[in-house]
Amino acid sequence: MLRRHAARILDDVSEAENAVSGLIGRPSGTLRVSVGFTFAVGPLAPMLSAFLATYPDVRVVLTVDNRRSDLLTEDIDVAIRIGQLNDSELIARKLGTIGLWLCASPSYLSERGTPTTIDELTGHTLISHVDRREARRIRTPSGDVQEIVIEPGTVVPEPAVAKVMLIAGAGIGWLPDFEAQDAVASESLVRLLGDHHVDGVVVHALYPSHRSLSAKVRVFIDMLVTHMA
Repeated sequence: MLRRHAARILDDVSEAENAVSGLIGRPSGTLRVSVGFTFAVGPLAPMLSAFLATYPDVRVVLTVDNRRSDLLTEDIDVAIRIGQLNDSELIARKLGTIGLWLCASPSYLSERGTPTTIDELTGHTLISHVDRREARRIRTPSGDVQEIVIEPGTVVPEPAVAKVMLIAGAGIGWLPDFEAQDAVASESLVRLLGDHHVDGVVVHALYPSHRSLSAKVRVFIDMLVTHMA
């Protein structure tokens, strides 16, 4: 542990010297990123190949789990967070918004019927990602806003797992657009109410204020914003 922190201090000193000498355009050193599984295998993994090719002097170390890491006490440069942020001393930069698609399998819809309105979702088996009643506001094609309350039944917080269950016919559920697109294209899933609008989920990059001048942090976040756009 002591050796790792010592190496981190030397890495930060080297990067600071590069910035002072005008070499900030050549980021280098180890970049430690904390990210949840769904985002890691979704938008982040394809972007990382391009990032490493563009900045060969940066060594990326990913921590992939759904735990809320403490950037102020842990050895992490950047954390990617999906959804609502808690108040903290960290700097937050919006990366983009993830769309949500309501999906079900052809077999489920063949057996239970295909809902074409919000009201017709009542009585269907809805897969929830939180273990509590959840209200979703949905804008219809006419511009009206309707609210549906989802009673927690089967709770699946990990979208990659929910996707497998939905394909197997477990019910109807919302998936991140990047998680659902391939299954819809292959007709393993059917997108429902595609002409209705559901608010997406905002994604942020968080980093401590003392990393604000770090070249490797800056270019990493910049490239991720471009990739998500």
